[in-house]
Amino acid sequence: MHSKALAPEYQGALTKMSVNASLTDVLAEGERHLRAAELSGSQQEVARAGLAVAEAHRRLGHVQDADRAWKASYRAARSAGDTGAMAWALWSGGTLARQRGALRLAFRLLGLAADLGKKGGDVVARGYSLAGLAETGRIQGDYRTVAALHEQLLAEARARGEARHTVWALEGIAQIHRNTGSFDTALAMFEEAAQLAGSADDRRGRAWALRGMADIISVRDNAPERALALLAEAELTCREMNLSSALAYNHKMRANVLYRAGRYEESRQVYEEALGEFRAMTEPRGEALARLGLVKSLARLGRDRAQTAAELDGLRVTLDRIGLLNARDMVDKTYAELGVSPAGDTVAGEGGHR
Repeated sequence: MHSKALAPEYQGALTKMSVNASLTDVLAEGERHLRAAELSGSQQEVARAGLAVAEAHRRLGHVQDADRAWKASYRAARSAGDTGAMAWALWSGGTLARQRGALRLAFRLLGLAADLGKKGGDVVARGYSLAGLAETGRIQGDYRTVAALHEQLLAEARARGEARHTVWALEGIAQIHRNTGSFDTALAMFEEAAQLAGSADDRRGRAWALRGMADIISVRDNAPERALALLAEAELTCREMNLSSALAYNHKMRANVLYRAGRYEESRQVYEEALGEFRAMTEPRGEALARLGLVKSLARLGRDRAQTAAELDGLRVTLDRIGLLNARDMVDKTYAELGVSPAGDTVAGEGGHR
C-alpha cells in the first residue's frame, strides 16, 4: 500500500510544502524561512531551508543560484554537525551536476551523499542519493551497471510504500527497457507509474510517465495524435508547477513525435523551442539532443548535406564529452538515416565522464 507522495527535500519549516507546489512558491517560502533561520542563528534550519531554495532554483533552471544555495546549505549543515542535512545538500549538488552535464562530479557528490546518509541514519537521503547514482549511470547508457540498482531501489520503495520513489524507479527501469527495444514491457511500466503517480497525487511523476508513454506509442504504434495528446496533458502540469526542465524535455519529445510522423517543419519549430529552453537553463545534455533532432529536421527540409555532416561531427564530440556511452551510436545512426558521411576525421572528445 502506497501513501500520498511527499517531498522529503522540503525540510524544517517547509515540511508541509506539497510535492505539487509551484516551484516559484517553494522558492519564495524557502527564501523567507532562510532569512528567518539566519536571523535566529540556527545553522540546522539554515541548512534545511537552503536545501529547498537550492532545489527550487535547480528545477527552475537557475543554475548559478542553485549552485550557491546547495553549497551554502552544506556549509550550514557541517557547522551544525547535521550529517543528514549534509547528505541532502550533497544530493542536491550532485543532481545539479548531472543536470549541467558534469557527470563525473555528479557521481562523486552523489556517492558522498549516499555515504553520509548511511552514516547519519537518514534512509531517505541515502535512497535518493543511490537513485541519483543509478539515474546518472542510466542517462549515460550504462544500463548493465545500473539496472540491478534500479531494481533494488524499486523493491525498497515498494516495501516502504514510498509512492514517489516507486514511480521514479518504475520510470527509470521503463526507460532502460525502451532504450533496449523492449517496448511492451516499457509501456506497461510507464502506465503503472502514471497510475500510481495519479493515485498518490504526484503530478510531477505523472507528467514524466506520460512523456514516456507518448514516446513508445509514437515509436511502437505509429500513433502520433495519441502521443501528442499525452504530451499536452503533461505540459499542463509542467506549466502549472513551473517545471522548466520537464517542460523542455516534453517539448523535445513533442518534436520527436512530429519528426517520426514526417511533419518536419513542425518538428523543426518545436526542436528550436526546446533548444532555447535547454540553453536558458544551461542543460547541455538536453541541448545536444535537441540539436540532434534539429539537424535531422533541417536535413529533411533540404539543408545542405555538407552542413548536416559537419554539425553531426560536432555533436558526436559534444555527446561523447558529456559522457553518454551510446553517443557515437546515436550519431552514427543519424549519418546512416540521412545518407551522409562524416565531414572529416573528427574523433570523439577525450576522456568523457567515466
